[in-house]
Amino acid sequence: MRIGELARRAGVSARALRHYEEQGLILARRAANGYREYDEADIRLVAQIRSLMAVGFTLEDARPFVACLRAGHASGNACPESVAVYQRKLAEIDAEIQALVARRTEVATQLKQACPGCAIRRTQ
Repeated sequence: MRIGELARRAGVSARALRHYEEQGLILARRAANGYREYDEADIRLVAQIRSLMAVGFTLEDARPFVACLRAGHASGNACPESVAVYQRKLAEIDAEIQALVARRTEVATQLKQACPGCAIRRTQ
């Protein structure tokens, strides 16, 4: 299939596909006329990339998942390298949460000092 069809079927722009190709995440074959050609497996690769990006992963983070799919696994999650990326990302998120809690505590302390009678809402 050509780039326009892959873009339509994967729900991304042709520009995004060219970017993924530049980054080495998807590989286009070239037809005799120079057009990019993709196959059905590329739809799964793009879907994996998009689902990871939707939850904060980078294109670099997506590499092991794409490699796992290319190696013939049913899921990009099936390889140890992918699991390691998940573990690293969770550690990063946990660190961000801790930093946000510390910032919130500091802001609440400053608010109490500035406005002793003001209520401080706790959100979950």
